[in-house]
Amino acid sequence: MPLTRATRAKETRAAKETRAKERAARQAGWAARRSFLRLDGRLPLAEAASGGLRKAFPDHWSFLLGELALYSLLVLLLTGTWLTFFFQPSLQHLPYTGAYEPLSGLPVSRAYASTLEISFEVRGGLLIRQMHHWAALVFVFAIGAHLLRVFLTGAFRRPREVNWTVGVTMFLLALVEGFAGYSLPDDLLSGTGLRTAQGIMLSLPVVGTYLSFLVFGGQYPGEDIVSRLYPVHILLVPGLLVGLVSLHLLLVFHLKHTQWAGPGRSGRNSVGPPLFPHYTAKSAGLFFLVAAVTAGLGGLAQINPVWAYGPYRTDQVSTGAQPDWYVGFLEGALRLMPGVETRLWGHTLMWNPLLPGVVLPGLFFAGLYAYPFLERWLATDRGERHLCDRPRDRPARTALGVAVLTGYAVLLLAGAQDILAFITEIPVAGLTWTFRCALLALPPAAFWLTRRVCLALQVRDIELLTSGLETGVVRQSAEGGYHPRHAPLTAEQAYPRLVHAVQEPLPEPPAEWEGPAPTGRLRRALSHWYTADQLPPPLAEGRRRLVEDLLSGPDEPLPAAQAPGPGPGARPGAGRGSDDPAPGARPGSE
Repeated sequence: MPLTRATRAKETRAAKETRAKERAARQAGWAARRSFLRLDGRLPLAEAASGGLRKAFPDHWSFLLGELALYSLLVLLLTGTWLTFFFQPSLQHLPYTGAYEPLSGLPVSRAYASTLEISFEVRGGLLIRQMHHWAALVFVFAIGAHLLRVFLTGAFRRPREVNWTVGVTMFLLALVEGFAGYSLPDDLLSGTGLRTAQGIMLSLPVVGTYLSFLVFGGQYPGEDIVSRLYPVHILLVPGLLVGLVSLHLLLVFHLKHTQWAGPGRSGRNSVGPPLFPHYTAKSAGLFFLVAAVTAGLGGLAQINPVWAYGPYRTDQVSTGAQPDWYVGFLEGALRLMPGVETRLWGHTLMWNPLLPGVVLPGLFFAGLYAYPFLERWLATDRGERHLCDRPRDRPARTALGVAVLTGYAVLLLAGAQDILAFITEIPVAGLTWTFRCALLALPPAAFWLTRRVCLALQVRDIELLTSGLETGVVRQSAEGGYHPRHAPLTAEQAYPRLVHAVQEPLPEPPAEWEGPAPTGRLRRALSHWYTADQLPPPLAEGRRRLVEDLLSGPDEPLPAAQAPGPGPGARPGAGRGSDDPAPGARPGSE
């Protein structure tokens, strides 16, 4: 049937509209392209997108500890920003007239009154405040666990010493931030903590009194401590943390992420899902999970009920006062240290709290900062390392970490000695001496035991490589003997047991050496002690060279026989002959 004039006109208009839309889309695309090229000429957007969005991130649950710290910090920033609209950082006292009737008429500070107002009168205030506190605990825990993972796996080694220093600084700032926020409500518990901090300041020789006057604005407790802690808590330390987190992430992108040993993984590559969309979706899910868990804890688990403690008074101390867990070790050290004084040149040295409150934390953080350089000083390993160590393969390092954790656990329990005495009905003096003896005996015992366990695990790995896994099947020989049947390890099982470095101690000077020793005798002795109990995997010479090539970083040149060809698919190890199969191809064959 022929088309009518109206139908033809309608089709013509539709075709014109379609062409107009296509022309507008092309013009918009050209405009967007020109804008992008102009912006890319000033900012490296294309380079960042091509190299960043497709960057491979190794996948392992332990690598999520750092992201857990990042997202708990984000929850802290969001909830803390909300709380700043209602909190009043002032120690000006006035009669309480709020909704919590047991304190009605009592003189309280504006800081304490505003905290009660947030908890009882602001809609959702108690939920947000408790979310903030729980997120702070998760944040400090996640940073500590992340640092422990990096320490035990050797992820602080070259070229990541600066990133380790950044992480330790963030851990220190997180402790300062937590203590500052914990002290702001001006309740009886936080006031007791501030009094302890002032005692630690006064124990410093010569400068202690001046420092206390500077911080508190005069005689304790003064009128300025909360108003001074407030900008430190909401502005100074958070700004430093955000800056250090940004630097940390930039260094991770630049240096690439460490990874566990496995087939196809070496010191010259990164194997894992791309940053976008796979890792981005997974990371976003973790953020919502962290937010949901902290919200659940904030709504269901009570924490820091300041109304139960009451306002701070200098003549009162809260019974059973316990700080947050991350400074519990400091409380325990203060309780275990005897009250000893020394009078020198007209000055009195208060060893308690000077030793437990200043020297002990100072030595701890100094050791954390110096450890990567100390380990490098004690061993001959100088190249870049991008594969994670298994803790069993570094007995001294693992044992040292367990010993420090054991000492921390003893001090944490000692910080609750009064509560333990009340529960167990054991005298406080008896518990004090028990914890003192445990602090001296348990860390060395934990060090020795952990080192022996690591050595036993290494021996077990060698047995698995040489004999294989037990199958549970027994074979009877013609002579009547019974022999268990073993199955060889798979490539995934054998690879981490074969591909790991063995640190060598510093060499002894040659016998004909007449000058001063190139390394000191103490340094060589420490090096031999530190690198002891490391068993090399059972490898032939060819496979041992292959393992060394797989472990070497991009800063170390490949041997001539190992150098990759010009093709785009060249990879380390591609030039080896058939007599040197890849580690894990036939486990147990050596």
